[in-house]
Amino acid sequence: MIHGYFLGALHDLVAWLLYPVIGALLLALFMLLVECGIALAERFKTLALYRQQSLTRFEHYAQKRLERSDLLARCGPILGLMGTLIPLGPGLTALGDGNIEILAVALSVAFDTTVLGLLVGLVAYVISRLRRRWYEQTWQQMTEADS
Repeated sequence: MIHGYFLGALHDLVAWLLYPVIGALLLALFMLLVECGIALAERFKTLALYRQQSLTRFEHYAQKRLERSDLLARCGPILGLMGTLIPLGPGLTALGDGNIEILAVALSVAFDTTVLGLLVGLVAYVISRLRRRWYEQTWQQMTEADS
């Protein structure tokens, strides 16, 4: 009897997590768009300005920017996986009951969140790689100018 209540509460808790996960995915997508804009501005303007400033200040700036894009590269796929697994539980239950319509909705939500999470992770990974290369070039130019 207690076993049934515990599993029911666990199932309700996990099902409740779907909307926060979708919200976090949309927030990650928004942050990714902001990071794309910042990366473009860095490439064409900001890094040239940092070349004229101190190494310490540039190091702090670069570390902060890389942490943000690395975090997005890791969190996007994790949120996508969570958005995949959460609707599959009710979908499989619906399949057992013969309700194909609920199964179809659950599968479409699962696939959509997977694709969105992978997109966030992929683009954030590309931004991180490009930034590392740009920052290393800028760092090298700054250290050569100091010596």
